[in-house]
Amino acid sequence: MARHLLTHPTGAPRSTPIGPLAHGTQPRIAVIGGSLTGCTTALLLLDAGFTDVALYEAATGVAPREGGLIGLEHPALDVLDRLGIDQSEIVAYNSETVWQVTVRGRQHIHTAQQVYPGRNTTWTLLHHALTSRLPDGVLHTGRRVTGIGTSHGQPLLAFADGSREVADLVVFADGRASTGRRLLDPSRRLRYAGYVAHRGYAPTPEASLRDFLRLEPGPGCQYNVAPIPGGLDWTFYLTCTPVDYTHHFGAPPERRMFALPHHIGPAARAHVDAHATRLLPTPHVATVHTTAVRMAVPVMDIDPPTRMAWPIGHGWAVLLGDALAPVRPHTARGANNGIEQAAGLAAALTQHRRFGADLAAALRGWQRRHLPTALAAIHQGPAIAAALGLGTPTPTPQPTSAST
Repeated sequence: MARHLLTHPTGAPRSTPIGPLAHGTQPRIAVIGGSLTGCTTALLLLDAGFTDVALYEAATGVAPREGGLIGLEHPALDVLDRLGIDQSEIVAYNSETVWQVTVRGRQHIHTAQQVYPGRNTTWTLLHHALTSRLPDGVLHTGRRVTGIGTSHGQPLLAFADGSREVADLVVFADGRASTGRRLLDPSRRLRYAGYVAHRGYAPTPEASLRDFLRLEPGPGCQYNVAPIPGGLDWTFYLTCTPVDYTHHFGAPPERRMFALPHHIGPAARAHVDAHATRLLPTPHVATVHTTAVRMAVPVMDIDPPTRMAWPIGHGWAVLLGDALAPVRPHTARGANNGIEQAAGLAAALTQHRRFGADLAAALRGWQRRHLPTALAAIHQGPAIAAALGLGTPTPTPQPTSAST
């Protein structure tokens, strides 16, 4: 059995018919990554009538996390509704209101009300809603992909445990540290944007806050807080040099792209607490100071992608969501991009399987529809940060047209 691990796949999507994904057949589809985009993709494919779908997650078990506020816009909510996930299951506080507050000297000086075109949920609520609907035998945990090649013309996945799996289509939805992106599009590297999203979950018996609150205390910081079940979820964006990040979290940002609670030492806590004391109104200072469990995420940028699909032998591999292009959290487009891209991919594959649509053309059409949205979010993030004085200003690459 021949196997070739790809490092620099080339070639635009082809318009000639290919064997394993011939019209009317049931292709073998491997989805890599068991977080929100991967689970959504698997459910959409199963719902569309694809019967041979396997979902591979590197972790031995996807542990539930508290908090993790996520904004879902109407198109993403509609996709979830079609999967039978009612908003009442994932939305604890039915508010569209965002209060944007300018703060100076720890006092509110101006408040503006905005309307968010969607609803807020949490990673925990949404992930549970998705995984609880996966049929038995679809999700395989502890399966970390290390390479992709071909076997008899079909894509072949290599796993860390030495096992191999063939598939006709490989969907990489494995997050911002994506193995799929490293294999398929290795020239695009993540780079640190110069600031950190410090996050905490503050349990409270009954939070008085019912809306999303955004405080802007001045250049170099932003503080967001919103209610979630059982308490408040807050995010405090603060400028941080790479040296300070390494000091606070034990590794450079490019190596430690998620600082988990056990990485948050006294120095990191003191840094955030001191900024809260100096910049935030008293109630928010108390929220930050009393938060025991904290995490931190370095904000990263990436070169814009020029494509989303790669031919692998007679099959295909695609990138979705953060695996394609991580975006800055201010844009609120991470989960939305992944869910919308997954729905578009399921539609393209359905047109091929049920109605004989040319697969390469369908994938090109899917790419033309969704790549510009991902590019727009990539460029929007640095613009928002520049307006807030966050991080180190860097030239933003100009948008690149998708390959056709």
